[in-house]
Amino acid sequence: MSARTRTLLWIAAGIVLALIALIPLFRGTQAPGGPASLAGRPAPVFDLVSDRGAAVSLAQYRGKIVVMNLWATWCPPCRAEMPDLQTVATQYARDGVVIVGVNQGESAEKAAAFAASLRITFPIWLDQEQRYGRAYQALGMPTTVIVDRSGTIVRGFDGALTIDQMRAAIAPLAGEKS
Repeated sequence: MSARTRTLLWIAAGIVLALIALIPLFRGTQAPGGPASLAGRPAPVFDLVSDRGAAVSLAQYRGKIVVMNLWATWCPPCRAEMPDLQTVATQYARDGVVIVGVNQGESAEKAAAFAASLRITFPIWLDQEQRYGRAYQALGMPTTVIVDRSGTIVRGFDGALTIDQMRAAIAPLAGEKS
């Protein structure tokens, strides 16, 4: 067997192994795990900093419904989803619903400029170490997790949501008073 043939066989074997590893990412159904699998568990709490330099934590929102959206500026579906998140934030504010945008690994300047360009007024947190992404088993971005008034994860979603999907997930909780 020639050296060229051996090289081609090794390349082919590598491609097959890579495809086997990637198959779960392309299935039509949700892979095991991910944020949806966390429903019913206490929401992890990390101390972070906002894009304005203030100390922030999920614990400060106990008693409210929190829609935590993990995003990045380089993510086109994140950009597309942000205006709908802002609409929902305004619509449900009286019901004790808070939208929190958690930027994954980018600078305060970049996150703030992105939010300003879209006229986002809900809180923007900076998760430089992407702790929420790991804790919520984010399979990509955006990832959205809904936390109830007691701090329990109610729903988790991979990928962008439509405004109707957001409202459908929040409305039943918004009707409950603490």
